[in-house]
Amino acid sequence: MLKFILRRISVSALVLLGASLLMFILTVNSGDPLKDLRESNDPNRDALIAERTERMRLNDSDWERYWDWLRGVGGCFTGNCDLGVTINGVDVLGLTQQAASSTLRLVTLATLLAIVVGVALGILTAIRQYSGFDYTVTFSAFLFFSLPVFWAATLLKEFAAIRYNDWIAEGQYAPLTIVIVAVVAAFLLQAVLGGTARRRLITAATVFAFVMVVLFVFNALDWWRNPMFGIGGVLVVSAAAGVLVTALVAGLRNRRALYAALTTAVVGVIAYWFTAPLLVNEPSWLLLAGLFVVAVAVSLAIGAAWGGYARKQAMLVTGITGVITSIMVVADILIAHWAGFLGIKSRPISTIGSQTPNFTGDFWERTLDAGTQILLPTVLLTLVSVATHSRYTRSSMLETLNQDYVRTARSKGLSEREVIVKHAFRNALIPITTIVAFDFAALIGGAIITEQVFGWKGMGALFQDGLAAVDPAPVMAFFLVTGIAAVLMNLLADLAYAALDPRIRR
Repeated sequence: MLKFILRRISVSALVLLGASLLMFILTVNSGDPLKDLRESNDPNRDALIAERTERMRLNDSDWERYWDWLRGVGGCFTGNCDLGVTINGVDVLGLTQQAASSTLRLVTLATLLAIVVGVALGILTAIRQYSGFDYTVTFSAFLFFSLPVFWAATLLKEFAAIRYNDWIAEGQYAPLTIVIVAVVAAFLLQAVLGGTARRRLITAATVFAFVMVVLFVFNALDWWRNPMFGIGGVLVVSAAAGVLVTALVAGLRNRRALYAALTTAVVGVIAYWFTAPLLVNEPSWLLLAGLFVVAVAVSLAIGAAWGGYARKQAMLVTGITGVITSIMVVADILIAHWAGFLGIKSRPISTIGSQTPNFTGDFWERTLDAGTQILLPTVLLTLVSVATHSRYTRSSMLETLNQDYVRTARSKGLSEREVIVKHAFRNALIPITTIVAFDFAALIGGAIITEQVFGWKGMGALFQDGLAAVDPAPVMAFFLVTGIAAVLMNLLADLAYAALDPRIRR
């Protein structure tokens, strides 16, 4: 395995070297970097032209300029990284760090959500092939995949930001709106759950009544402007998540795994009770990261203690339950600060930029501000990626479910959960791994249209500005980041193949 990794890295380095040379030559010959100065009426035009010519080394050959850039990149291995300066004399290394940080904020959550939602929808549609749910998801996937990004972004700005900001001033749903929402929720859930006509009718009626009651109660409590969740809510959701994870991973008949999941939820809530003063006051990201690591470690220890003969399964269940409990704790704290956030920023959902200028507030209110800034582009990127992941997952699952070993597993009397989770899903992940690796590497390169519509200064903007100015330094920085990301993600995909399929490992 080590030889394979070293060989792949060596080959990839040669590919990056050749591609970087081609990118540099194409960029420097794509236009005239002095065009704006040649057309200027500034009395110091000649001095400005001479200054830019010297800064960009325009009198040197393309090979000499490329070699100078390559030496600067080589200095990154010795701690003297030099990616050059822009056409205006700004250090490219600092710009790249800011742009990469902005892009990672933008794409990481969108990619994770797209993977989870897309894979889940793909599995469900494969299991319920040719059902109403399958047709609905298929139609939605093709719709979202075909939508022009700039048009979808404009719709999100109008309906998910501007109109929501107008509505949140009062935070009350009209009775007719509540009825419409309840009808839509009832229709969708009965379509997802399926079953006989009687079962569908009971599901729809239950969901309709539940949504109606909840929305009317939320209106009465002014919940949308002053939401509350509380430790009891965290416990209920975490315990429910533990039961669901147990059902999927180990089966509810595995009592040890079930009790381990419920114990994890209870311990997590108790820990939240004792650490609440530390969390609610002005914490730091380092503190939160440390507490998260401790929470996962304690969750795994609970799984090991309860596991018995199924220790690995119990640890997997408690690990996932611990992560969900941690997320619910953070969500509860954020919800508690929503009213204070609205007092500072009355129109919470932003349509442009990655942060609110001159925003004042405590740690959690600043976190809410960052979350509302990233909300719309995240939703947009997630919708597009979910369409791709769900279709590939469905196709891969259908192919796997028709294999002989799956039919053999069913003939031995294994439950459908065991057949899907233990036998079909793992092998179906192999083609999906390739798509996820390429998708994440491409998104790190910057969602150029999304960044432009929402005013984000990320990797896409860095590349676009550099190319428009015929400035090779930012373009090459963009290439360096995206090229390395593509190489690393493909290497991780190859390692994942070996972990998923022992035949590939050998």
